[in-house]
This record gives sequence, structure tokens and C-alpha cells, in this order.
Amino acid sequence: FDHVGFGFHRYSTDPVWLLPHFEKMLYDQALLVIAYIETYQATGKQEYADTANEILTYILRDMTSPEGGFYSAEDADSEGEEGLFYLWKPEEIISILGKKEGEFFTKLLNLEEGGNFHDQSTQQKTGDSIAHLKKSLTVLAGELETSAGTLELRWEKARTKLFEEREKRIHPFKDDKILTDWNGLMIAAFAKAAQVLNNDDYSAAAKKATDFVFSKLRKKNGNLLKRYRQGEAALPAHSDDYAFMTWGLLELYEATFETRYLESAIELNNILLNNFWDKENGGLYFTSEDLNDELIVRPKEVYDGAIPSGNSVAALNLMRLSRLTGDETLAAKAIAIGKAFSQQVQRAPMGHTQLMSALDFWSNQSFEVVIVGEPGREDAQAMLQKLNTPFIPNKVVLFRPDGEAEHAITKIAPFTKYQNSLNGKATAFVCKNFTCNAPTTDVEKMMGLLAKK
Repeated sequence: FDHVGFGFHRYSTDPVWLLPHFEKMLYDQALLVIAYIETYQATGKQEYADTANEILTYILRDMTSPEGGFYSAEDADSEGEEGLFYLWKPEEIISILGKKEGEFFTKLLNLEEGGNFHDQSTQQKTGDSIAHLKKSLTVLAGELETSAGTLELRWEKARTKLFEEREKRIHPFKDDKILTDWNGLMIAAFAKAAQVLNNDDYSAAAKKATDFVFSKLRKKNGNLLKRYRQGEAALPAHSDDYAFMTWGLLELYEATFETRYLESAIELNNILLNNFWDKENGGLYFTSEDLNDELIVRPKEVYDGAIPSGNSVAALNLMRLSRLTGDETLAAKAIAIGKAFSQQVQRAPMGHTQLMSALDFWSNQSFEVVIVGEPGREDAQAMLQKLNTPFIPNKVVLFRPDGEAEHAITKIAPFTKYQNSLNGKATAFVCKNFTCNAPTTDVEKMMGLLAKK
């Protein structure tokens, strides 16, 4: 983790997790935000939400184009040396922070005389150090016999000064191409954070990025393109592009309940099935059938590596869309993906964890939750916020504005048409397989129904 400027470097190159490969990848930031947000939901520990906020601060500050799309990566090198931008000497810290604070944070950040950074070719110390925390600020505060809040405020003041000084250095090269699939992941991350942390800035960033993709990376026939840079969009999109953007749109719908995002998710999912589905064996090809004449072979990927596969993400998208729309044929497609790759998955389940999430959604009890109420009103917002507080991955949430019998959501999800509020209050319908419990206006009762097996 880059403690001064935020965001995660790509991976560790040593067994003690000190020396990173300093490159920062957009997809790593996106997937880590989702992991930290879900861990925050599962544990309630603020440090996980704080880390997600810090990653997103980095993305908004350094990795977002003026038009709203997200850049791909920041390089490891600057001035021809890997990691140079991120390294410190103790005397630099003392010069920036002053003697008292400088010596304190030199020790806290584990900077060493002679340095802890080794040149990768010679393995000799260079005199520079990687600033890092070995323990959380909460634990360190206890050891220092001070409050966590006091130490956090002290660190934030010092960190800001160090960041401002570091900004004067020559920055690593930025890979400023904008990729559709990685943007889909980042849209999902921002939207997920917006739901759980109730942050409108995050939903605004997700919406702006979505508008960018649809205006710059989508053709008139609805098909997506792969990449954009300096005004030029090109290359046919792969299954990952459609699956990841659909994921982002599903999260964005549940963050905003603007029906257009759910409609767009359905449109992209339909294009994906029409152009990438293996009609003989099931599952999704990586490339569109439009390219059949240009390719020797059409690969089908399901292994989840640094990013999840398009098939894995599509399987969970299909399950969620089935629950959101009532269309059981979509769930059948998801099951067909699982069957198509079942032997491969059985040999190495840990290599297919995103697909396992889809399997869990299908095999364990999942819920459809419909909130009927007045958009933006306090009682409706309270219900939605309560739904987003705990970790309940096997649910979908729809919002139907009260008193609008022919609202757009009733066309997408016909089972919501006759669900109305009770006495004008925000009302929750908690359903399993489209069989609904009695509606309730009580938030705790709604949560109790979600806890029942």
C-alpha cells in the first residue's frame, strides 16, 4: 500500500511483503475496493471502509480523465529507476516535518539508516527506504499510549506534507488508455462504495464513467469497443468488456435506482449472449462470432486470475438479472456456464472463485427485495441504508416509486406491478423465488426476514 499517496502497488517481490513491484493497476484498485467494502460489511470495522475510501481518493485524484473514464495504470519507474518516486531517506522526512515529528514518523514508518530498499540487480542497499507500517494505527496508538484518533490526526497532517513534497518529484509514466472492461470493474467498485458508504460523490463518478463508455466506446448498433485514447476508440470488445460493464451497471442501478442503468445492463447482456454464446457446449467465447472468419480458434476462458474471467462474472450477472427481472431463462444460462466448465472447475476450485460466487448465489437461498416508496424520502433511504449495512451477497434490490402503476421498473420486473406501499410509508417486500412475505414498513422486521433460511 502507498501510505503517502494511497492505492496499491501491483504485487510483492519478496517473502516479507516489503518490496513491491511499484506499478499500480486500475483493476487491482477496483477489485480491492470491492473486497474492502464487503469486508467492512461483514465485520463492521472502520479500517476497511477507510482503506476503500483511500483507494478511491487516489483514483479520483490521479486516475480519472477529465471526461470521466478511468486510466489503466501508473508505471513502476521514474527517471529510469524502479520505485524512485516512492522512496525516502530519513533526513528528507526530518527536513519536511521538522525534527520532532520527522524523527517520530521516521521510526513509525520503519525508515532505516542505510535504507531498507535493495537494488534488484545488485541486491545492495541504496540508502533509500520504503515507508511502511507494520501494524495498524490503532495498534500503534496502544503501544504509544495515545488514542487512535490522536495518532490518526497526527499522521494525516504529516502524510499531507509528505504527499505535497512528493508531488514535486518526476512522476512515473501514466498509461492513459481507457479500457472498457477495467472501467466496468471500477464503475462497479465506485457504485458498491456509494451504496455502502452512502457517498454521492462515488455514485457521481460511476455515472460519469458510464456516460463516457457509452458515448465514446459504444457503436450505433449498441456493440462495445475495447479501448480509447486521445480521441480514438477502436478494436472489437471481448466478452470481458460486456460482462464487466454489465456488472458495473447492476451495481450502479442498486446505488441510484435509475432504471436506465438496469435497462442498459439487460441490453449489454443480450448482446453478450447473442454474439459470444457457444450454442453447442454452453459458455461464452472470449471473442465475438463476428470475428469467426479472422480467427484460427475462439478461446473460452473461465479461470479467475488477476481479474475474474468473463464467464465467471457473466454467470453471477445472469443470476442477478434473473432475480431482478423474473426471467428464469437467464438463470438457466448461468447454470449452463457452470456445467460447461464443471470438470475444469472441480480440478481447481480455488482458481474459479468468482464462478463459485455465482454457484453460491444459485445454490444458497437468494432474495429479491422490493422497496416501494417515495424516492429520496427519509423512510425509504433508511430502509435502503439498512439493507446495505450487513454483508448479504445473495440478494438483489429493486425500488418502485409509490403511486406509479406503469413505472419503467414494472416493465422490466413485472412482479413489482401490484406491490404498493402501506399507508403511504416506505414498504419492503422480501421475496424468495418471487414468493413474497407479507409487506412491512418496519426496518428491523425486513432485516429479520432476510436472516431466515
